Amino acid sequence: MLSAVTSLADPADPDAIDRLADTLSVLVSGVAGGLVGDAIIVVPREVAAVAAVAEATGAVLVVIAGGNPYAAGAAVARRDWILCLEAGDVPAEGWIRTLDRFVGMARPDVGIGRLTRPAPLRTRLLAAVEGVIGARTVRAGDVVRREDLVAGASAGRRLRIRALNGRIDRS
Repeated sequence: MLSAVTSLADPADPDAIDRLADTLSVLVSGVAGGLVGDAIIVVPREVAAVAAVAEATGAVLVVIAGGNPYAAGAAVARRDWILCLEAGDVPAEGWIRTLDRFVGMARPDVGIGRLTRPAPLRTRLLAAVEGVIGARTVRAGDVVRREDLVAGASAGRRLRIRALNGRIDRS
């Protein structure tokens, strides 16, 4: 099982709640499939509408002023693996099977499982380099061990990446 940490960068954006709802609604199938055990929403400031969504869905709301939102979410997560998402991320069909297989079979030397997601050229080039040398930070679309995320965020060490056969679309 894993914990899903969803970052909402600008909760005051008029479309923020819709994007958050899109992401959380897809996670319901992960709960039903026995993969997702809990959900955490990380925001830079508390907004009543986001708090209402968190309460209605049973998600934990974490408010942080700065820093890595995924590390902040991992600090309160109840599972050993963390799925990092941004509000509006919608894992494509087959994501449950892909992540379940990765979590169950990941070797200890692999720190990050990375789903493909739409990104600008610069981000894709950086991801290719990180595939060779490892990543110091996680990004949306990554699945990472909780202890690696918390320790990696503070130590700045590189985590080995394994590309996963799955993708994330944007709503």
